[in-house]
Amino acid sequence: MRVICVAGARPNFMKVKPVMDALAARGARVVFVHTGQHYDQAMSEVFLADLGLRPPDHHLGAGSGSHAEQVARVMLAFEPLVERLRPDAVVVVGDVNSTLACALVTAKSAARLAHVEAGLRSGDRSMPEEVNRVITDRVSDLLFAPSPDAAGNLRAEGCPPERIRLVGNVMVDTLLANLGRARRRGTLAGLGLTPGGYGLVTLHRSANVDDPGVLARLIAGLGRVGRLCPLVLPAHPRLTARLAGLGAAAPGRRLPVGALRVIPPAGYLDFVALEASARLVLTDSGGVQEETTVLGVPCLTLRESTERPVTITEGTNRLVGTDPDVIAEAARMVLADPPAPRRPALWDGRAAERIAAGLIP
Repeated sequence: MRVICVAGARPNFMKVKPVMDALAARGARVVFVHTGQHYDQAMSEVFLADLGLRPPDHHLGAGSGSHAEQVARVMLAFEPLVERLRPDAVVVVGDVNSTLACALVTAKSAARLAHVEAGLRSGDRSMPEEVNRVITDRVSDLLFAPSPDAAGNLRAEGCPPERIRLVGNVMVDTLLANLGRARRRGTLAGLGLTPGGYGLVTLHRSANVDDPGVLARLIAGLGRVGRLCPLVLPAHPRLTARLAGLGAAAPGRRLPVGALRVIPPAGYLDFVALEASARLVLTDSGGVQEETTVLGVPCLTLRESTERPVTITEGTNRLVGTDPDVIAEAARMVLADPPAPRRPALWDGRAAERIAAGLIP
């Protein structure tokens, strides 16, 4: 059985690696396609190296651009590849533009389409990722859901039950497989940090980063949190540019609003090390909400909605939005009384094995 596994953006790499390994263990011929949606060293190559991902068999070179431009470039490059390779199945993961583009191409081919991380819903159609998720699920033949609420969303939308598989979370597979390596890297010592002595921040959603007013409110809130607990922010290139536009400090220096230290983007292992030893995490990332739940680290999500509500009902996450007062008060409460660690069912490091079994009985 020939299976194409697609990745293209930073969060995809952590999701596709265990799936590729599990499929290969069941005898599949796995073809790894990198769309090139994330293409620089800090956002792509370092993740391949950290995760032990083999070099891609095909690189589509999509590059940057608007949502329409990226989807169109990936489709134009992926369609002839599918026609030439004639795979039995294509596996797409997550909700980025590459996911949608390759899903649309596969749906019009003879190959089965499998969506890993199916059924996640925020209910907010203003998020481009939400549109990507909904459309990808509608055209997929196999829907691998990470949690019961995700499977319930699919059923409520009328997806045939025989297409839905509750398998658990592949991000957890990768996290548990690499946690020991991450802790041994000396990342904290290299940054002069001590376990439990700092908070970790991530920002990348366009609604937070590209609107100067929203970003300014977030920085104000983070500055107030930073006076309670020093904060570290690994900044993606786009965020660094936006911070500069606000008059914020360059990476490696402190912002004037408080104890918020901006550092360059972290590779996967370095980021996990920072995450696992943080006293608190503030983020707008869906994957970080999941990882902090498994690690038992308190998480405040800087958004009004989440497609991962299980991290709230069965994890350590809390939605706080972008209001500086709400952010600061939530951080004060969590620092004083951290939530008890909880982990959802099937988040056990074996989700990829269940996915492979669903594709290759």
